[in-house]
Amino acid sequence: MIRSARARALFALAVIAVSLYIAATVPVRLGLDLRGGTQIVLETRSAPTAEADRAATDRTLEVLRGRVDALGVAEPTLVRSGAHRIIVELPGVQDPKQAAEVLDRTAQLTVHPVLGPAVAGQGTAAEKEAAGERVLPDESGQRLRLAATALTGEDVKGAGARFDAESGAGWHVTVDFDRAGRERWAELTGRAACRPAGDPARRVAIVLDDRIISAPQVDPSVACGTGIAGGSTQITGAFDDGEARELALLINGGALPVPVETVEQHTVGPTLGARAITASAWAAALGTALTALFIIVVYRLMGALAALALLAYGLISYAALAALGATLTLPGLAGFVLAIGMAVDANVLVFERAREEHAARVRPTTRSALTAGFRNAFSAIADSNVTTLIAAGLLFFLASGPVRGFGVTLGIGVVASMISALVVTRVLADFAASRAWVHRRPRLTGIAATGRVRAALARRDPRPMRRPRRWLAASAVVLVLAGSGIAVRGLDLGLEFTGGRLVQYDTATAVDPERARAALAEAGFPRAVVQAAGDTGLTVRTGELTDARTDTLTRTVGALGGGAEKVRDELIGPSLGQELRRNALISLAVALGAQLLYLAARFRWLFGTAAVAALAHDVVILVGVFAWLGKPVDGVFLAALLTVIGYSVNDSVVVFDRVRELVRRDRRAPLADAADRAIAQTLPRTVNTGMGAVLILASLAVLGGDSLTDFALALLIGLAIGTYSSVLTAAPLAVELDRLRHARRRRSAPRAAFPLR
Repeated sequence: MIRSARARALFALAVIAVSLYIAATVPVRLGLDLRGGTQIVLETRSAPTAEADRAATDRTLEVLRGRVDALGVAEPTLVRSGAHRIIVELPGVQDPKQAAEVLDRTAQLTVHPVLGPAVAGQGTAAEKEAAGERVLPDESGQRLRLAATALTGEDVKGAGARFDAESGAGWHVTVDFDRAGRERWAELTGRAACRPAGDPARRVAIVLDDRIISAPQVDPSVACGTGIAGGSTQITGAFDDGEARELALLINGGALPVPVETVEQHTVGPTLGARAITASAWAAALGTALTALFIIVVYRLMGALAALALLAYGLISYAALAALGATLTLPGLAGFVLAIGMAVDANVLVFERAREEHAARVRPTTRSALTAGFRNAFSAIADSNVTTLIAAGLLFFLASGPVRGFGVTLGIGVVASMISALVVTRVLADFAASRAWVHRRPRLTGIAATGRVRAALARRDPRPMRRPRRWLAASAVVLVLAGSGIAVRGLDLGLEFTGGRLVQYDTATAVDPERARAALAEAGFPRAVVQAAGDTGLTVRTGELTDARTDTLTRTVGALGGGAEKVRDELIGPSLGQELRRNALISLAVALGAQLLYLAARFRWLFGTAAVAALAHDVVILVGVFAWLGKPVDGVFLAALLTVIGYSVNDSVVVFDRVRELVRRDRRAPLADAADRAIAQTLPRTVNTGMGAVLILASLAVLGGDSLTDFALALLIGLAIGTYSSVLTAAPLAVELDRLRHARRRRSAPRAAFPLR
């Protein structure tokens, strides 16, 4: 016991020390809305084999999005402007010139057999071109005759930069081929292996953008006609680490459908004003302070220690964001602050279980009750966090753009909350509980108290599972009413989903973007996205505009800047394109399926089904309520929706974990009785956790400004729906599914034979 306590204390100190060092030395990258960044305007050009039309530009945008993600730039903005231009905004990029070079390279990768050295007078250029041959210099400058293309970048499955310290070869790029490419590669190297060693025709040329980057000889160990069957090759060529990583990035990103050219490049300011950022920071600080005060009032000394652990949680999360190079945007900042409130959940679970243990024992001590509380709450904490980590991991690996960034933030929050609750809080609680003055005053700890919610439930003894169909009917009615809003009112999709208009002005004098936002809101453009562009430029993004509305926009900007000259006026596409939305939906569907499998393995199929069904119920209601209210469904709402999905499953898992525990104690008891007792025992945790989140969300809604009002509103609605559905949708559905299962068994059981009389 003492040894494990010391190990936890040393681990907590080590994590906090490393986090402090990272937080002090590594800055967090801020997003476009908080800091601004670099804007690069690319223009697609037609090629002999492809026309640069609108469809080709859209395909090019998706390839560029993959390259930007590979660059390590989180939360970028990519939109199509007109039919031929793509606007790329990169937050926190230190070398925009290098980023532009990577973005506008076509990355046409081809592999060719080498016919031999080029000899003067050996056929005309036209004859070689007709035969599919070409002449290019290799790495040493020797000109080689290359046969027609044998493999292309489409045959490549993946590429990665590697460093080989043992052989002294240094950095190289490993290229893996797909099934078709594997066969072609074996055939190509098998033909080359039939040539004698040293013959130039034994070489294979790897060409990138009409330049031979490597032309290695096939190893003598490779048999003629057999070739290299592993489906993998190494590109070598005196690379340093940056060149190797860039080459792997280009190969993985794929070839652009059409060439692109950089036509404009400049810095842009943040999309949010300093006043909005300051107001959001004050709202976050106030909400966090109110949450800490609430938890101290409810749990007294243990609540104060939990508040200290929450500070450690914030430090660990911040350090992890900085170490991973994640980009922090305003919705991410709000979600980060909300996660501080929700991180209370694990502490509340432990303290409520400790209260139960303290009340159940004859002569309990605070330390023994806390030890039992940590032990009994571990399964609920682990299951709820593992389900969330599954979703976060799948969002990271399958999605892209802001959805992928949310997966990173969510995963960091989950791991940090577990360290905070199960390590830091326990170290502090064990130390405090072992003090003599604490032992003499058990009520000071907050563990000896019953709690008002638990006392009220003990007096009333509610039995909601006596009529589970009534609660399911009520949930169905709410679901239909909210869902009908999607069909009747429709969704007010934001600029990220629909695109709109981009107008750039050059003003006579510099205009403060914050003043421009306020003036445009008064002129009837409340959702306009305003950014500074260069020294005297101003960029405005808004929805579709009529000519009259465009004139109003121009007059408003001109009045602020002493005159305004319109330098660009183009239609722009959505920043959350079709492929990104499809990937997000696929990743969410896979995440739900994985959560269902995990819950089925940990609990039962009916519990997993009920939890996932309750989650879908929450999502539809939240989207429907926003449709009825006419609120915009944009990137901020998407972040709120993903947050609600994460916490909806957590609430259901906490209830079902208690049901499982009660069923194990009495396997003959009906599931409905176990569900009633589980709801009564976990409801204090639900109320206290919800209150902590509500205090933060209320502060964000009141003080956070327009930028966070809809975000806080969505989370408040989602929190209320999730609390209701975990208790009065998921549990009744599990009880009803269990009843149907038993009824089916009774009908299928063989009947006894009776003698005729």
